[in-house]
Order: sequence, then structure tokens, then C-alpha cells
Amino acid sequence: MTALKTRIATFLDAQAAEAGAARNTVLSYGRDLADFADWLTANKLGFEAISRDCIVDYLAHCEAQGLARATRARRLSAIRQFTSFALEEGWRNDDPAIRITGPGKTQRLPKVLSQDEVTRLLDAVPDTGRTEVDRARNRCLIELLYATGMRVSELVSLPVAATRGDPQLLLIKGKGGKERMVPLSNAARDALTDWLRHRDNAAKDTPLGKLVTGKGARFLFPAASKTGHMARKSMNDLIRDLALSAGIDPARVTPHVIRHAFATHLLEGGADLRAIQTLLGHADLSTTEIYTHVLDARMRDLVLNHHPLARV
Repeated sequence: MTALKTRIATFLDAQAAEAGAARNTVLSYGRDLADFADWLTANKLGFEAISRDCIVDYLAHCEAQGLARATRARRLSAIRQFTSFALEEGWRNDDPAIRITGPGKTQRLPKVLSQDEVTRLLDAVPDTGRTEVDRARNRCLIELLYATGMRVSELVSLPVAATRGDPQLLLIKGKGGKERMVPLSNAARDALTDWLRHRDNAAKDTPLGKLVTGKGARFLFPAASKTGHMARKSMNDLIRDLALSAGIDPARVTPHVIRHAFATHLLEGGADLRAIQTLLGHADLSTTEIYTHVLDARMRDLVLNHHPLARV
């Protein structure tokens, strides 16, 4: 068992260092493989005993526990990555997981706001925030989020250096350290310029001035946090407050929902799916294709609820 744990640790280190996997991905692999290792131990099996039948039995065990299909698919994915790595490293002369199809994932359509609802959110910004500085920051956050489709983690940790000089394009560092360029709308550029004016001119004895001259100096949205930048929770709270002000159910609105809205509204406007893939930073086009299903669902809803014959 010690040998198995050592090999899992080596695999995780390689994923972090060589494959450039994001920290959350490595942590997820670690949790899933730890569960698999515990199951092997309980069944008195070691690393050499891992076989196709063994993995299938483990997945059956997971299903019997009532784990969701997506969770079981994720665990199989972690095992696949590990056994493939073991083959490459010469620890084994076969890959027992290579032909296991697994449970797959249940495709769920992302929640999306209409263009009118996003407009209402943006219109609510002037009423959200205690001070002029807060309102300028909030406006910049929302305009950038909708204009670029950034992940919330990418937005809150955006370096201020990337936003200097009234840029028409932003360089964003995404998952696994991959970089991409996204264009800025005029509204987003105006909001960014206004926020930078407040940020740069903040007196040193003000709350913002202290943040800018401290740990948060290199971030566009500095905060009194361990990282030095605004926390994801703060962004979630802002979106909730905006939804309430706009008369939209807060349960329907999150930063990720606005990211979905960005992609869906581009597709509705005739944008190419490949271009949207690049803007979102998706590694695989199949991830982006979910938005075509969103449009299909909207079309069905339009016909079923608004066609004259639907009332018959």
C-alpha cells in the first residue's frame, strides 16, 4: 500500500509540474485516487493487482454508494490518467483502464440570462455600492465579466499591468497557465478607465489607497485578503445584490451564469463556435458546443409557448 501511495504522490507531482494542471485539478485527482487506494486496501489489493475487472468492481462499488454519474465518471478519469502515467513510467506493461467506457456524464444545459436581463443587471450597478469608489469598481467588474466571459477567478486576480493604456484587448491567464486574448467593448473600456482613475488617485490614508500601496498593488481589484485581490465570494455577493436590485431571482444569477450569457449571446448574434471556444479558453470544442443545445432549447420553448397552434 505504501508503494501505491508513493506512486500516486509521484503522479500528482508530475501533473502539477510537467502537465501544468491547475491546482484544483491536482487536488481533485488526489481525492479520487485516495478513495480508490482505500478501496484497494479494504479488498487487500495492491498496485500490481489493479486490473480492468478490479476497476470495474470499484466503479460498481461507487454506484452502490449512490454516487452521481458525473462523480463516477470523474473518478474513472483520474484512474485513467494514473494508469496511463504508470505505463509511461514503466511501472506496468499494460494500461488496465484504457478500454473502460465508464458511466459517462449527464449533460446539463447551463443556466443563461436573456440579453434583457443582463441589461437590467448593468442598469442596477449605479444603485449598488455605498460610495462612488465602490460603484466604479462594481461597474468595472460587471462590464468586464460580460464583455469578456472571463471565469470569476480570472477576473478577480487580473493584474493591473494588463489593463494599462486603454487596451482594446486583454491578455488573460487561464486554467493551466494558458493565455488568451479577449477584446473589450467600449462600455467595458469606459468602466475600466473610470475605475483606474479612482484606483490610481486614491489618497494613501483611504481604504483603497492602503490596499493599492500594500499587497494588492499588482491587482486591478485589490482587497484585504491573503491573496491581495478580491475574493470570489465578494464577487458572488455583488452579483446577488445586483440581481435583487434588478428584480431577478438571485438563485438564477452567478458570475458563471454571466459567462454562459456571454457565450450564448455571441452565438445568438452569429458568432463562430471556434471563436467562442477561443474567447472562453476551452481546451476542447465539445465543451463549447453545449451552447448550441441552449439555443435549441430556446427555440423549442419559443415554438411551444408562442406559436398560435400551441394554444389550441
